[in-house]
Amino acid sequence: MKVLFDIGHPAHVHLFRNPREILLDRGHTVHMVAREKEMARSLLRTYGIDFFPGSTQRNGMGMVLELFEWFYRVRRLIGGLDIDVVVSVGSPAGAWASRVQGIPHLAFNDTESASLQRILYKPVVTRIYTPSCYSLDLGRKHERYEGYHELSYLRPRYFDPDPEVLGELGVEEGERYTILRFVGWQASHDVGHKGLSNDTKLSAVERFGRFGKVFVSSERRLSGKLERFKIGIPPERIHHALAFATLLYGESATMASECSVLGTPAIYLDDDGRGYTDEQEKRYGMVFNFSESRSDQEASISKGEEILEWNNAKQEWAAKRDRLLAEKIDVARYIADRIEDTVERN
Repeated sequence: MKVLFDIGHPAHVHLFRNPREILLDRGHTVHMVAREKEMARSLLRTYGIDFFPGSTQRNGMGMVLELFEWFYRVRRLIGGLDIDVVVSVGSPAGAWASRVQGIPHLAFNDTESASLQRILYKPVVTRIYTPSCYSLDLGRKHERYEGYHELSYLRPRYFDPDPEVLGELGVEEGERYTILRFVGWQASHDVGHKGLSNDTKLSAVERFGRFGKVFVSSERRLSGKLERFKIGIPPERIHHALAFATLLYGESATMASECSVLGTPAIYLDDDGRGYTDEQEKRYGMVFNFSESRSDQEASISKGEEILEWNNAKQEWAAKRDRLLAEKIDVARYIADRIEDTVERN
């Protein structure tokens, strides 16, 4: 069996790298094509994973040109490598290229607000797999599973937090610290979002800084006052930093979910929200969801202070994490199994 993973974002590298290893161990041939977006290709190089270059990220009307560039590159790879199945998080270009070449395309998606992307790939995709907490019904092609994307790479069998990251951050063992995460709001599903105001970001740094060190991770260039808080570790080390953090605060649903899997309290702000962060709040009490409204921005900082004042929060979150891990499946193996099943049926 020959598999092509279509990588459009750094998060897709994390999602698919363990299913890739499982498939390789089972004797299959696996290829990756990677879009030039943020750190996606850099992460693949860091993990020693070979890839074919896909399209380069463009904004505005350039996104239409990129879609066609992406389509033609994936289509050529399918034909040239004799691919049996293409797998993505929901790649419109990859899905249409698969249809034109007459092979299945599997989408593993978890973002309800990615409506434009879904409109483009849904008519031609073979199957759409989502977490069970996904809030939309996508019809006959839709299959749900008990898990989150983040379990594909942060489950204990795949990830062991490295305490040496503490030295890289300049903190002592047991010392409290908070990570703030700000996103770039450049994805198609981010249209209309403003995110946190600069005043909120500065207030959060100041108020959380009373409890320990504060580190800022940002997709956008930071303002002068925030620049000195920029986290100084390589991107591939961020999960180790999250594992030992006292609190995550910010605009990234993925990082909030990663913290649930790692046992770290998280505060997430977004007007749309996500089915998985909603479940992680209501079912497990691990994430606290807020909107982008001015009042919620203030309330979210107060919630963060409350958590930072909570002396045994990490111990309580560890117990919640144990329950989550017991109730959720091994997502990496699930992805590999679904790929094999699809090719066997076809």
